[in-house]
Amino acid sequence: MRSGNPVLNANTFRNAEAAGDGVMTLSGTINKTGILFALLLATAGYIWWQMSDALYAADTARVQTLYIIAGISALVGFVLALVTAFAKRWVAVTAPAYALAQGFFLGATSLSFEQAYPGIVVQAVGLTFCVFFTLLVAYKTGIIKATENFRLGVFAATSGVALFYLISIVLRLLGIGGTWMHDSGPVGILISLVIVAIAALNLVLDFDFIETGVEDQAPKYMEWYGAFGLMVTLVWLYLEILRLLAKLRSR
Repeated sequence: MRSGNPVLNANTFRNAEAAGDGVMTLSGTINKTGILFALLLATAGYIWWQMSDALYAADTARVQTLYIIAGISALVGFVLALVTAFAKRWVAVTAPAYALAQGFFLGATSLSFEQAYPGIVVQAVGLTFCVFFTLLVAYKTGIIKATENFRLGVFAATSGVALFYLISIVLRLLGIGGTWMHDSGPVGILISLVIVAIAALNLVLDFDFIETGVEDQAPKYMEWYGAFGLMVTLVWLYLEILRLLAKLRSR
């Protein structure tokens, strides 16, 4: 089993130790996914409300403080994701903490885009869930099958996106061009479309991965891990759709 999702690797379920408190179920994974997204939405909504209030009051210092909190939360979320990937037995604690931290970052980021392009957040959220349900139906009906070649292809493409982002960051730090990668020109939009497609295809691998874990009767705590991996993909997909819509709107 291969998955392009960085937190769902080939041996996640295979190497999981028995927890002695039951086995992984689909309903349990769905419930825990709902819990994680509820936590994420809670902190995202809170920082959105706080920043909106600060902007309305023209409280620049408060706005800057909230952006700093969002930036720190992004870093904390990244660290928690790494901890979760390598210490799966702690996932019942680290996954909710990650969701809370990620919510602060997403809330602040979403508000920034909303200020520049009113209505864009609703569009991005709607498109994200449309893609999610479309691929879920396609997977369950067998229209799209997670074959070995499919897994390898998505895994390679996802690795390529990670390398692309790394090169982009290095170029920016060095002050060397590369703005065409992120502007609203044809090339920039094409790049965003490709990345959105790759992020969406990772959902198919996540569906298959969770289903395999249920069939293999993975330990109960792996419900949290499956939910965490799915959330990582959906958050990535949402951010990429948000960026794509921003490029299109800026034209």
